[in-house]
Amino acid sequence: MSECTHDCGSCGENCSERTAPEHEKLHDLSTVKKVIGVVSGKGGVGKSLVTSMLAVTMRRRGFGTAILDADVTGPSIPQGFGIHEKAQGAEDAIFPAVTKTGINIMSLNLLLENETDPVVWRGPVISGVVKQFWTDVIWQDIDYMFVDMPPGTGDVPLTVFQSIPVDGIIIVTSPQDLVSMIVTKAVNMAKLMNIPVLGIVENMSYFECPDCGKRHFIFGESNLERIAKENGIPEIARIPIDPDFSHQVDCGLIELFEGDWLEEMADAVEKA
Repeated sequence: MSECTHDCGSCGENCSERTAPEHEKLHDLSTVKKVIGVVSGKGGVGKSLVTSMLAVTMRRRGFGTAILDADVTGPSIPQGFGIHEKAQGAEDAIFPAVTKTGINIMSLNLLLENETDPVVWRGPVISGVVKQFWTDVIWQDIDYMFVDMPPGTGDVPLTVFQSIPVDGIIIVTSPQDLVSMIVTKAVNMAKLMNIPVLGIVENMSYFECPDCGKRHFIFGESNLERIAKENGIPEIARIPIDPDFSHQVDCGLIELFEGDWLEEMADAVEKA
């Protein structure tokens, strides 16, 4: 254990003297009831897809829904919803973009001059932007906000957990042997921050033949139940490999997806 600096905001130890962080204050015109973080231990598992699908699912249930895209260096949320216009701002606030079905979105891509401009920033600057997305954006009448976080357990996830009152997290993974270790890392970080894990979503879980309906496990048989049991995760969900998803995201039509794979996970979100 390293020498204590008495700065709990930058410390990863769970000592007896640890104090709860003070969350950043929302804009005076904002109302956000519940915040759900969507995390993954590694990249490329479909975290942004799951974030988008959960937001769409909750919106279909009639809730005010928002997405805070905290993946600052790789923002992909606007693309999936077909949003290419820039976010508008006033003197002391930023207004989120709104999708066709009424989901509020804030992402760095909505502020860049060109969508393909690289974000070559160091961690503290990126963390500051994430805080501003919470404090400076006017989030009106939001029942459920989903925070799409970058992979891993670094600066941005730590900033989100310590600056924003997260009510629970959902872990996104894929069916590979190394997943168990990666999921456990995410679970342990959530425990360190005293944030409940609501469930785990296995993306690219299987491919269902459109002709015979047989399921093929392209990446091997799933160990999802075992991993969830070992880590005390209450809910699991599986999303198949489906070319339609890629097409819908590419065309900005994720709000048109069909499927009930995340309905039970959405139930868990409502109970958070």
